[in-house]
Amino acid sequence: MTLLVEQIKAALADKAIPEKAAFFPRFFKSGPGEYGEGDKFLGVKVPEQRKIAKSVFKEISLKEISTLMKDPYHEVRLTGVLILVYKYQKIKNEEDQKAIVDFYLDHLPWVNNWDLVDSSCHHILGHYYLNRDKSLFYELAEKDHLWSQRVAMVTSYYWIKRGKYEDALILAEKFISHPHDLMHKAVGWMLREIGNQDYEVEYEFLKKHYRQMPRTALRYAIEKFDEEVRHDFLKGRV
Repeated sequence: MTLLVEQIKAALADKAIPEKAAFFPRFFKSGPGEYGEGDKFLGVKVPEQRKIAKSVFKEISLKEISTLMKDPYHEVRLTGVLILVYKYQKIKNEEDQKAIVDFYLDHLPWVNNWDLVDSSCHHILGHYYLNRDKSLFYELAEKDHLWSQRVAMVTSYYWIKRGKYEDALILAEKFISHPHDLMHKAVGWMLREIGNQDYEVEYEFLKKHYRQMPRTALRYAIEKFDEEVRHDFLKGRV
């Protein structure tokens, strides 16, 4: 462990709040049989992690980020992920961007809760693959691995914001019958974001699929609709 990694971990420990450390295992479902089983928590708020990440991202190496991302403590891993995002966003040449993309994909086993996924995948993979072949995301979608599947879905957020919906809609359709509520939420969230850009695109997708959608996904998707339209969907009148 390098001195910089030790300093980052010490800075995080200094911001630890015991009450948060006791609460986070329930919030992030780290109990036996839950999706975050076995995770450990210091009790550090995300804004504090962002401050630390911003203070070091220019000088830290990928090897040091790897050490952070493989740490048993959730906040250390998330801080490593945030550092990687800040590092990627400052890079302008494709070769260095690709190096971070490959690094991120190699470290997906440690991007292992919804906040780590949602804080990173669309910033890194979404940007890099905006105008590139998207087959990677269909491969991730096929994996029997919740976080890889959520990466596939949430990465499309970057494309949606730029008016590119096709892959998001295909992935949403693929995940409609997924058994896990974290994927229901991701699907509904991305559909809602499509609706924020183009109401008709989301409406037509929902009209075709809403009867097969889990209730959670549907509620997320229609959150911004007019009340009357929301009720029509929820009561099966569309």
